[in-house]
Parts: sequence; C-alpha cells; structure tokens
Amino acid sequence: MKILVPVKRVVDYNVKVRVKSDNTGVELSNVKMSMNPFDEIAVEEAIRLKEAGNADEIIVVSIGPKAATETLRTGLAMGADRGILVDYDGETEPLAVAKVLKAIVDDEQPGLVLLGKQAIDDDCSQTGQMLAQLLGWAQGTFASKVELADGGFHVTREIDGGLETIKLAAPAIVTTDLRLNEPRYASLPNIMKAKRKPIDEKTPGDYGVDMAPRLTTLKVEEPPKREAGIKVESVAELVGKLKEKGAIA
Repeated sequence: MKILVPVKRVVDYNVKVRVKSDNTGVELSNVKMSMNPFDEIAVEEAIRLKEAGNADEIIVVSIGPKAATETLRTGLAMGADRGILVDYDGETEPLAVAKVLKAIVDDEQPGLVLLGKQAIDDDCSQTGQMLAQLLGWAQGTFASKVELADGGFHVTREIDGGLETIKLAAPAIVTTDLRLNEPRYASLPNIMKAKRKPIDEKTPGDYGVDMAPRLTTLKVEEPPKREAGIKVESVAELVGKLKEKGAIA
C-alpha cells in the first residue's frame, strides 16, 4: 500500500504570532517556520504503518513556496520515501489545495491519504473533508487510533459522548488528532539521508488547478488585552458589578 501525506509549512507553534503594522496579515519575516504539528502526527502514523509491514511507500506533499522544501525534508528525515513540492507563492485555500491533492492522488493511486485535521495558521479543518468529497472516498476525521482490518481501516475518533470507532473501505482519507501518536525526532543519519531522497517539483498548472484565492482578508487584528480582575466580598457585590458592566440585566 502507498500512503500519501500532505504537509504544510506554518509558523512554529512555539513562536508568538505578531500582526503586521498595516493589519494585512501575520508577520512572517525572520520568523521560525516548521511543519504543521497535526501533519507531523500524520507522517509519524504513516511511518508506523510502514514499519508494521502495512505500507510499501510514503510520499509527502507540500503546496507552498520553495522554502517548503525544508518541511518536506523534515518528513523525509522522519522516514518518508520521497516528496512532491507544488511550488506556489500565494495564499492557499482549502478547496484549491484539495483540488491539487486530488490530481496527485489520481497520479499516485495511494491506498490511504493521511493528513492533519487542521493547520494551526488558519484552523480551517476543511482540506481532508473536501478531498474526500472530490475523490468520492470514505473518510475518518479527528482520528485517535488507526488500524488495518477487514481489507479497510478501523478509525477511532473522539466525540462528545466518548469514543466512536468507524470502519472505512479502502482507499480512504484519514485526518489525525493530537492523541493519535507522538512524532519521533529525526536522527542525524536520517537527516543526512533525507538530503539524497528525491523531491519532484511541480506547479498548480501541471495539475490544471487555478490557485487564485476566492476569499479576501479585510483586516487582521490582535485580540483585545484581558483586563485585570477584581475581588468581591459577596454574591450580592458580584451581581452588582456584573450589572454595572452590562453582563446581566
């Protein structure tokens, strides 16, 4: 089985995000970038499936600028076999990304597409679901456990009432949640080997996809700073303060 893992280059989760002075977006100059954490979990799960003898090849895919090659190299150093970079410098939206991924799936014919449930920069949580719809494949979202069974996949996902296990026919789309696994650190020898693994460079035009944004960001603002709290001596005083602020009638 071949596994396809889309990965996204985002601002590192340890970095405090700053808004640009003109409020047009987030400041990316001289900011540390890394692989989206949910995508890193997807790469790890693909590697574990391969180590268990359930997969033959892992392909990591990224849609973004040339710098996203570093993100692909991270996936290759973890254990992926080859990469595909779809070179695009503009803003990416979930539907356009799903269309490019569909074209790649049509070319590569994987048995499973594993991707993070969402990217930490836009929090859309839409790409996996859109890709499943475009392909007409079964999907399991927010997976906390993935098993091969009965010629398909058993996916355990967390819901409000506890855990839900669903059976997916192969091929399938699975999006990963935080509790699925803990990604490994790439060893130095594997980092060196990753430099020799192939990365194919493509463009959206190669797949016949128009990546032009359909949405326009009007303004980006930081959330208001939280005001200092106060202590009250009684419930009556608390109710009075809430009425003063208009929190209750």
